[in-house]
Amino acid sequence: MRSALMMFLLCATPAMAEDWTTLSGDQITQALTARLLRYEDGARQQFNADGTTIYESPDISHGQWRVTGDQYCSQWPPSDRWSCYDVAQNGLDIRFVAGDGSAAIGRYADLP
Repeated sequence: MRSALMMFLLCATPAMAEDWTTLSGDQITQALTARLLRYEDGARQQFNADGTTIYESPDISHGQWRVTGDQYCSQWPPSDRWSCYDVAQNGLDIRFVAGDGSAAIGRYADLP
């Protein structure tokens, strides 16, 4: 199965710069560990502390996540390829930006 995040990125609008703060590796880890995001299309993604991630839209995909340098990286079986993204935050919103500039935005679903 292809990366659910990658498929979403293909449909997303280009990243915009206003009010977004680019996160460092440590900040990405803090922002994502044990958190749940809901994306603009209604999909949900859980980032577990053990490095596993679950993406639900409505099918469920199980993958791995990690921080490499100052990027979020994910791997979705059966592929063994890791894809990495820059991450920025604006309040409760987290933006993942691919190398081509396309972006996916999720909002914390576990915060009021």
